[in-house]
Amino acid sequence: MSNIGVWEAAEPGVTRCILKAEVGLMMMEVHFEPGAEGYQHSHVHEQMSYCLKGKIQFTIDGVVTVIEQGQTVYIPSGAQHGVTALEASALLDVFTPIREDLVKR
Repeated sequence: MSNIGVWEAAEPGVTRCILKAEVGLMMMEVHFEPGAEGYQHSHVHEQMSYCLKGKIQFTIDGVVTVIEQGQTVYIPSGAQHGVTALEASALLDVFTPIREDLVKR
């Protein structure tokens, strides 16, 4: 069964919904409770994250960047990265190519 359009748990305090995954792009909305973390990881995909609400601290290859509503951050292919929600927050993440490791078709 496909998980496109279905909200699912990720890490503690983090839920996500893959909105679309077509051709070579994927879009996903991610919600964070205050203090929730997206654990450090890396992948071959390029990623852009747009802050829909709240305030999120990104650590990308050891560099800390904080974004707030209306701001974006770019994560290059292979970069070690993770996030911490400094308050209740939501991100819109876009990946290329599609994160097939997350998509159930």
